[in-house]
Amino acid sequence: MASRLSAVFVSLVLAVTSVRAATYSLKDNFVGSSFLTGFTHEAIADPTHGRVNYVDQATALSKNLTYASGNTFIIRADDTTTLSASGPGRNSVRIRSVNTYTTHVAVFDIRHMPQGCSTWPAAWETNESDWPNGGEADIVEGVNDVSPNQGTLHTSAGCTMPSYGSQTGQVAGTDCNANDNGNAGCGVKVNKANSYGPGFNNAGGGYYAMERTNNFIKMWFWTRNGGGAPSDLTSGAASVNTDNWGTPWAWWPNSASCNLASHFNGNNIIINLTLCGDWAGAVFNSDGCSGDCATYVNNNPSAFANAYWNFAAVRVYE
Repeated sequence: MASRLSAVFVSLVLAVTSVRAATYSLKDNFVGSSFLTGFTHEAIADPTHGRVNYVDQATALSKNLTYASGNTFIIRADDTTTLSASGPGRNSVRIRSVNTYTTHVAVFDIRHMPQGCSTWPAAWETNESDWPNGGEADIVEGVNDVSPNQGTLHTSAGCTMPSYGSQTGQVAGTDCNANDNGNAGCGVKVNKANSYGPGFNNAGGGYYAMERTNNFIKMWFWTRNGGGAPSDLTSGAASVNTDNWGTPWAWWPNSASCNLASHFNGNNIIINLTLCGDWAGAVFNSDGCSGDCATYVNNNPSAFANAYWNFAAVRVYE
């Protein structure tokens, strides 16, 4: 009887531990103007060599490239200026969270993402000062309106992932090493066409979420108008339980082939919009966009009227 009771007790402890491991409390809640204090504008040269000029916060606010009010936060590219080929790129915005995060859940409540030829928007996490050793997780990323969205990990050497897993998405790569395959990383494509670009925007936007632990990294996606998004996530509740969120589209497990704790350290959240660059520019003509990417950006300011992010919130749970 004693041994049976001990076994039951151990089972209960494991069950409670499992529940606790999947339950997270709200740490940071970025809504409207709190983005202006919770994030910094990075007026830096674009590391991906895009045809953009990232501006500081004061410039972004004065030129209406950053706008915050109520539960709305918008960052955009300039859509009024014709550029000189010899001058700087199109004004745009790149922001980085003040806080860094290790094991956590990040929720992105997005009404609209940038769209149009040459656009390369991304919502991601990394340690800029220790890249790629500190890891990178791309949650929202794509170019030239080509759907679906792809989530990708980029790491230092010694991290590979299985070609299958407990996920609904399609594996696009298994080698996470940023020094291999032109830094393609280990990616998984979302199994929904409206996960990116015009399809995403036409569906009213949606919700992206990532859970990062030392045992796995998972990502989920739900459209805003499609139903099925968990209520704790959509309501901005004080806590979330990821066990109730269903099968993720992407799942990267900790294993002998990739010790996640050794490849990821404290990461910042980064949200940006670049144009052309190493990816969007390289595939510009093959993606249904014609001509030279940089020339297109220089001469067509009105083409960027829809090149903007509109966030209802970004929330981080720990």
